[in-house]
Amino acid sequence: MARAIERIERDIATLKEAIRAIAVELQTAYASYLATLGLAVRKQLILASYHLCTQGYPENFLHLSLNQRQQLQQAIRSLGQLTAEQLLTYIKSEEAVGDEGDVGDEGDEQNSSLSPLSPDTSNPIELAKWQQNLEEVTQEILKKISHDANLLLQKAGVLPKKLPEPILAAAAAAASEASAEVMPGPPNLLNLVIEIENEQQSEDSGLTQIMAINLRLGEIEFADVTLSSERRQIRSILVQLNKLGREYQKKHREMAIAEAEAAWRASWFED
Repeated sequence: MARAIERIERDIATLKEAIRAIAVELQTAYASYLATLGLAVRKQLILASYHLCTQGYPENFLHLSLNQRQQLQQAIRSLGQLTAEQLLTYIKSEEAVGDEGDVGDEGDEQNSSLSPLSPDTSNPIELAKWQQNLEEVTQEILKKISHDANLLLQKAGVLPKKLPEPILAAAAAAASEASAEVMPGPPNLLNLVIEIENEQQSEDSGLTQIMAINLRLGEIEFADVTLSSERRQIRSILVQLNKLGREYQKKHREMAIAEAEAAWRASWFED
């Protein structure tokens, strides 16, 4: 029995080494992916803003002065650049994150959600949680930049000011509701018709068309060949990790059984 346990221990040690190697590949792949994603997000944010200003609300945009237009464009560029920098932050070590400086309250909240930022790279369960958390943070960043961009556009007078902030915040969620009809349009723009009820003046209630920025990871990846390729590489690495993870769990199950059998024999005695 001791030999069986030693054999399983050797198998587990070999698996841990293989998992560590996969972890290095995964972290390297994500570092490259997030760097590319940051550039792609900046590009798609500018493109979506262009479509919204020129096709969604051209009259409102034309009412702005040249200086106002330039200020809006600069604010959008700055927002895209900040997002690109934030995406790189979450793949670095905790020490490197601290050296980046203050990224704002929202950045602090997202940092705290990645407190397994340095997982046990020999443990496939911890690696899987780290990867899932990183994907969730990425989605939250896209959601926040979309919301911040819409607020910039509304403050500048491009998006209608009559639309209350909660409507803008819930616009993306409304796309999946039965009360919302999604309209075809350019990528990374939410173009839908929703019903807004007015309790005081029921005659004002009715269908309202809304166009707003809604950056979506799938559309951003689709528009960028390099990003799509890096996503495929990540998927390939995850397939290998999942396979090793199943073997890892199987060996730990075998170890538990072998140790339990040894413990039974050690404590057993004949009456």
